[in-house]
Amino acid sequence: MATQPKAVPAIPIILVSVLLAGPVLAGLAGTILPAFGYLPALGHNSFSLEPVRHLFQQPGLLTSVWLSIATGLTASVASLAIVLLFVAGWSGTAAFRRLTRFLSPLLSVPHAAAAIGLAFLIAPSGFLVRLVSPWATGWTRPPDVLILNDPFGIAMTMGLVAKEVPFLFLMTLAALNRPHVQEYFKAGASLGYGRVATFFKIVLPQIYPLIRLPVLAVVAYATSVVDVAAILGPTTPAPLAPRLVSWMNDPDLTKRLMASAGALLQLAVSTTALATYLAGERLVASASRRRLVTGHRHLRERAARYGGLLVMVLIIVAMILSLLLLGIWSAARSWWFPSVLPQAWNVMQMTDTLGMSLGLLGTTVALACASAFVATALTLWVLEARDHRKSTSSRRLKTLVFLPLLLPQISFLFGLQLLFLSADFSGTFSAVLLAHLVFVLPYAFLALSDPWARLDPRFAKAAASIGASRARIFWQIRLPLLLRPVLVTLAVAAAVSVGQYLPTLMIGAGRVATVTTESVALASGGSRQATALLALLQLGIPLAGFTLAALLPALLHRNRAAMRLER
Repeated sequence: MATQPKAVPAIPIILVSVLLAGPVLAGLAGTILPAFGYLPALGHNSFSLEPVRHLFQQPGLLTSVWLSIATGLTASVASLAIVLLFVAGWSGTAAFRRLTRFLSPLLSVPHAAAAIGLAFLIAPSGFLVRLVSPWATGWTRPPDVLILNDPFGIAMTMGLVAKEVPFLFLMTLAALNRPHVQEYFKAGASLGYGRVATFFKIVLPQIYPLIRLPVLAVVAYATSVVDVAAILGPTTPAPLAPRLVSWMNDPDLTKRLMASAGALLQLAVSTTALATYLAGERLVASASRRRLVTGHRHLRERAARYGGLLVMVLIIVAMILSLLLLGIWSAARSWWFPSVLPQAWNVMQMTDTLGMSLGLLGTTVALACASAFVATALTLWVLEARDHRKSTSSRRLKTLVFLPLLLPQISFLFGLQLLFLSADFSGTFSAVLLAHLVFVLPYAFLALSDPWARLDPRFAKAAASIGASRARIFWQIRLPLLLRPVLVTLAVAAAVSVGQYLPTLMIGAGRVATVTTESVALASGGSRQATALLALLQLGIPLAGFTLAALLPALLHRNRAAMRLER
């Protein structure tokens, strides 16, 4: 009798488990079978190794694999190092609080929009070169230097670092808000340790387990990214993931078998990168263990502190300039090198492009709103149910939530697309929404689980003691107290949905297009004005969401100021 009430709280956990694990496992199955030659829809009714042979006969395949691993690992480790060094040197200071206000909104910038803006900034004819030309360089024409799409993937790595630093920073910030963390800083200072030494010797070992899964998610994403690679990455050859997309979309349908084999290779590439990172993590921990107990105070930290601050400021400035360039290019009529600003403006062309993009915008907004609402509602339901279950179940749930983020999207989206095609479900709004939810739900859970855990349980206990039901406690106590975090979660979920390029491209099958898919397509050779405008629209939806998340609580609670007590 005592265990019967726990059956109901299990329902949302089972539902979320099926929603996350179901498409991933089904997609992996739909990828593995064609990879070994079995695809009855195309007349391949027996297993063979021909797709694998064809895959390894492709020119430049090893270079593509190496590019994926090298750029992904470099971007991930560099992003983590920048975040940790900045947090170590400036946590709790006024500069830290000011820069946090800039970094938090940058998380809402979709990867494709950031990559397009960065391309406008660092290209040979980009804004940075214009600033110093011709007065400092003598250039009256763009220099013949391969900056974008360079063969080493440097521009692509820079683009990934610029986007992953805000994400890892917010994950680290959430870990720093845990109880007793600030006391560790005080303990280190009382023992004479410098700020940076205190963080790396005392604080980081306490909080690193809390940010390990987000770091691994960044490694998995960076080694299999498609949109950033298509805009900034090498092309001769490209990293593995963009090549797989081109094979999957090839008019020769037999290449889908080879693409499926390549998807398994991408899974192996990301797994290798994750294993390499974990091995490096253990190596660093082992090498640092003796240094942690030497008692050395490391008081000369000025170079490390200001180095971390400088890099963080450069990333923020580069991102802000990139976004401003999107606005300038969207309204520019002619902007010839080496002019710093456009010679002529054409707002009418901007209006015409906007009118033609209303359909794309409507689809994008509808997907973002539906994904955000469903993901946030499911997250709230799961968190409410999780409070009534064992901690072991909570740990398993957290691991399951991260599953879609730890696997490369391309490794199971190919199979999911084939399954949807066979079920005549591909290319529908519902199919794309389901694919978005697989990736939106983990971020909604990340955004809301920490505020939920910090909610004072005494409110619910007091309400329960006077006979309030669980439903009434949730709707009248917990939800009003969590209004701001819930609205922020909705905004984060919408931003993640807007940025989903590969799920929309693969599952939408060309019939469900968004501003993200169109902006990436135009970035490879279309009009700069149209590309910039679509990237701005892509940015505007998350920005509107975060603006509403900031304004609505203030409007709804504007009459509560009178409740504050005079001191």
